[in-house]
Amino acid sequence: MTTNSREFHCRDRRLILDGTPHIVGILNVTDDSFFDGGKHNSLPAAVSHARLLVAEGATMIDIGGQSTRPGYTEISPDEEIRRVIPVIRELVRHVAAPLSIDTYHAAVADAALAAGAHLVNDVHGLQRDPAMAAVIARHGASAILMHNDAAFRESAGDVIIGIKEFLTRTLALSTDAGIDPTRIILDPGIGFAKTQPQNLAILSRIAELNSLGHPLLLGVSRKSVISHVLDLPPDERLEGTLALTSLAVSQGVQFHRVHDVRANHRVALMAAAVRDAR
Repeated sequence: MTTNSREFHCRDRRLILDGTPHIVGILNVTDDSFFDGGKHNSLPAAVSHARLLVAEGATMIDIGGQSTRPGYTEISPDEEIRRVIPVIRELVRHVAAPLSIDTYHAAVADAALAAGAHLVNDVHGLQRDPAMAAVIARHGASAILMHNDAAFRESAGDVIIGIKEFLTRTLALSTDAGIDPTRIILDPGIGFAKTQPQNLAILSRIAELNSLGHPLLLGVSRKSVISHVLDLPPDERLEGTLALTSLAVSQGVQFHRVHDVRANHRVALMAAAVRDAR
């Protein structure tokens, strides 16, 4: 545990950033997410699963109504709102952890924040919907902003330099809109518009992104980056996920977005203890 701790504000809720890993539990209220689609798309099932995630160690819940798996079918913002708003309204009353809305539509983010969500997780890093940054700023919300550049996978340039350039543009958009810079988390976007060699290179060098001055989030849970190495289906990728969580903790990543909270929480705490004993 580092002695340089600070609070990360999520509207009326707080997280302590002191080097202790934070586990972000995934709550998909979708029909077609690659691992858990259809499991939690009723209100009772969603609330029950969110409570379980917190009990197992999640300090944030990321709620998604639109799958972003490879080859996903895009739904309308109205349908996305229909899926997520009842869940957010219920969880605000029953879960103490900050709630993140996983969306790239400003209209969905606006409705979710009005319903009580605390953060927006935008997988396009404010660079798809031009209204997104203003919505986040108006609500005084926090944001998880991801690297996702369609041209990146064709680039022969240095992967870390490319990610830094994209995220620097994202941060400029956030500043121009008035988003509090102390309320931003950055995500390198493993599996989004990237080749397998690029994904592995980013994972091996993710510590270099700490120079951007914001907490980092890694989302690799059961993703195909694991299957490319181990040749396993999603329901057999837990060990690969845990290996990457441990690696990321050792490189200073503070937020880990996962399906399997208990196992990742335990691995992350152990990895942090070893890291901090140096």
